[in-house]
Amino acid sequence: MNAVLVILAIVLLFIGLLGTFMPALPGLPLMFGGAWLLALSSNYQIMGAPTLITLGILTLLGCFLDYMAGMLGAKHSGASRRAIWGSFIGAIIGMFFALPGMVLGPLIGAATGEFIARRNLVAAGKVGFATLIGLVVGVVAKIGCAFAILITIAVMYLYSLY
Repeated sequence: MNAVLVILAIVLLFIGLLGTFMPALPGLPLMFGGAWLLALSSNYQIMGAPTLITLGILTLLGCFLDYMAGMLGAKHSGASRRAIWGSFIGAIIGMFFALPGMVLGPLIGAATGEFIARRNLVAAGKVGFATLIGLVVGVVAKIGCAFAILITIAVMYLYSLY
C-alpha cells in the first residue's frame, strides 16, 4: 500500500510541477496533494503537521499571487478601478482560451477598462503593459513556490535518513 501511495504522490508532484508552467492544470494544489500523500505513506513521521501547514501556506500564497498578480500590476501603474476590474474579468475569461487567453485576457481587459475610464490610449497601453509585467511576476512567484515545496520535501526526507 505504501508503494502505491508513494508512486501516486510522485505522479502528482510531477504533474503539479508541469501545472506551474501550463495554465490548464492546478499545479500547486496537485503538488500539495502529492506532499500530503507522501506524508501519509510514512504515517506522518517524516513530514508532520507543521511541514504540511507550511506547504499549505506556500500553496495558498502561490495560487493567490498567480491569480492576483495581473490586478496588482495594473493597480501599481495607477490604473483606474475599471481597469482593475477589466484585468480580473479578462483573467477569468482568458482561462477558457489556454495559454494565449491566460496571458492576453488580463492585459486586454485592463487596457480596455482603462481606455473606457480615461479615453487615453497611451494610459491604456501603460496599464496593459503593467498588467503583463504583473502576470510574469505572478508566474515566477508560483514557480518559486513549487520549487520551495519540492525542496522542503527533499530536505525532510534527507533529514530523516540521518
